[in-house]
Amino acid sequence: MEKVREKSEYEGNPVGLTKDTATKMAKELDRHLSSFIILYNQYHKHHWLVEGPQFRDLHLFFEEHYTEIHEQYDAIAERLTVMGVVPTCHPAKQIELSYIEHEEEGEFRIREMLQKDMEDEKTIAVELRKSIKLAMEHSDFGTKTLLEGILFKTEDRCHHIEHFLGEDGLTIGLLHKPGDILEEDDKASTGTKGLRTTAKKSTSKEKA
Repeated sequence: MEKVREKSEYEGNPVGLTKDTATKMAKELDRHLSSFIILYNQYHKHHWLVEGPQFRDLHLFFEEHYTEIHEQYDAIAERLTVMGVVPTCHPAKQIELSYIEHEEEGEFRIREMLQKDMEDEKTIAVELRKSIKLAMEHSDFGTKTLLEGILFKTEDRCHHIEHFLGEDGLTIGLLHKPGDILEEDDKASTGTKGLRTTAKKSTSKEKA
């Protein structure tokens, strides 16, 4: 199969961006494209493997996230073509470019999966802010606007994951008595957020 254009070949753009701006911002966008695709695949994995009492909620939650991320990385790839650059498409190259790493193969506890997703979303948010600042410096307002919209939704996803990881909830009220003390359990525990209950010791008056 004969190539029409090499990946690194810049062909110019119809929107008036200089070559310097287009090539610099394209490197930023390509990193984001690869990272979002990694996160997209990770959310799919969690969507497939989630189990437990909150299965349906989390199953749909992960689906909402990977659907939104698909729209975001598609918009990033489209922006790259506007700039006159070929987006990185090969999975192996995307792994090299990505600034987040996909979760290892195998199944993990749901809290660990959610924590990994939240950390990756946080990392992406930090990197997006850097790119937005660079876009402003180069007067690339189209890329700035695109990334600001993506950043807002990334922060929102991160915040929603945090709610699932909260230590309080209706189930705690069902499982524990008002007089119980919640303690931090060790890493070997299997409860939610590693919590266990220890009943308060009875006083002499209570024994009487």
